[in-house]
Amino acid sequence: MGGTGTQFTRAELTHLHRPVQGSLLELLDGPATPRRLAPERTILDHGAWVDVQRGWLAGSQELFERLTRSVPWRAERRQMYDRTVEVPRLQCFYGEDAPLPDAVLATTRDALSRHYETELGEPFRTTGLCLYRDGRDSVAWHGDTIGRGSTQDTMVAIVSLGTARPLLLRPRAADGGSLRYSLGHGDLLVMGGSCQRTWEHAIPKSATCAGPRISVQFRPRGVR
Repeated sequence: MGGTGTQFTRAELTHLHRPVQGSLLELLDGPATPRRLAPERTILDHGAWVDVQRGWLAGSQELFERLTRSVPWRAERRQMYDRTVEVPRLQCFYGEDAPLPDAVLATTRDALSRHYETELGEPFRTTGLCLYRDGRDSVAWHGDTIGRGSTQDTMVAIVSLGTARPLLLRPRAADGGSLRYSLGHGDLLVMGGSCQRTWEHAIPKSATCAGPRISVQFRPRGVR
């Protein structure tokens, strides 16, 4: 499916700049910076696993506010069968050599690369950002299988900023229930092993979501 983009102006994003209610600890943490990495791992079926660390990025509210203003958010449109539809979120992608919009993102990426170097065997190279403006924005069930993720074990690390939203995980090969992780306020989730090709993840629409969320995704070379 192809895609086209529409640039959003600052005026059109003004409504996103209202404060997001975080924890008192987060608001008192000061400048945004990653804490020591000590995630808890859950082993899934089919060779997949998930690491989670709550509140890993200290002072994440500060970073959220900066990114809503500094990132050139774009609204994408994609061809779906016989019609063109709007992607229900704003996006921005930074390739391997592109400068990131905030120094904290580079620090965060490098900390993840050091921690997972032995398992991953390479650094995280690209950075994708998604802005979920409210509960109407979402992402459908999918795996990051454009490129090497369709045939090889890999990792995708997600840092969530702003209002918590549920990320759901379900196995591709079987019917049944899904796992649910509520992510926001500096939380880290890393999907590893075979997760991209044997499991799917999604951010569902929500009728009760109270505010915007930014998802920052770090990936190694050749994974989208």
